[in-house]
Amino acid sequence: MATERIDKILSNMGYGSRKEIKEKIKAKSVTVDGDLVKDPGLKVDTETQTLVIEGEEVVYRKYIYLLMNKPKGVVSATFDNHDQTVIDLLPFDYQAFSPAPVGRLDKDTVGLLLLTNDGELNHKLLSPKNHVDKVYYAYLRDEAKEEDVEAFRRGVLLADGYKCLPAGLVIGEEDRREVWVTLREGKFHQVKRMFHARDNDVTYLQRISFGSLKLDENLDEGEFRELTEAELEGLRTDKI
Repeated sequence: MATERIDKILSNMGYGSRKEIKEKIKAKSVTVDGDLVKDPGLKVDTETQTLVIEGEEVVYRKYIYLLMNKPKGVVSATFDNHDQTVIDLLPFDYQAFSPAPVGRLDKDTVGLLLLTNDGELNHKLLSPKNHVDKVYYAYLRDEAKEEDVEAFRRGVLLADGYKCLPAGLVIGEEDRREVWVTLREGKFHQVKRMFHARDNDVTYLQRISFGSLKLDENLDEGEFRELTEAELEGLRTDKI
């Protein structure tokens, strides 16, 4: 049984704050199985009972899974005192579920970002033992070299002494400043630090895939959509 306080359910579903839900209950606009609700602390079984607020049946769900095309200048965090966060880009209806980004993209990095309140899936996708592949498109200051491909394959030694796990590097045929990097880990500023260790710099960085999940080309930067069932199932089985 999935029992939960009715005021918490309705608040999480975006129908208002706990205080606003209490007022709606006082206004006799909330029913459970056809009976008026008088107590905002009433426990409701979301799997078997019918909850209606202001004439609208509530279709309850516990988790949300969002695919965002993160824009530049926005931080991958749930809260920040100075900068706009990816959560700030979501309507209240989604913010009410308290989603969090799965992993982080740097402030000036764009592209695929998964947001969810499913803590178990978040943990599995980020667990070092699973090594879920992440692919980035990067544009470099200088042309990449074949020696870079071998260095990435062996594992680049960063300036702080950390040796990265082996990574894939594909160089563009028409423009050798275009590269595609496949990582199996996610250290802070890793792609930029790897190229810096190779005496080069990244001028543009975009994540284009995370495991089986691909960036939706129909999403402009700052836009998002919910995952399809096939995409979600793919993530649940990625390296797990």
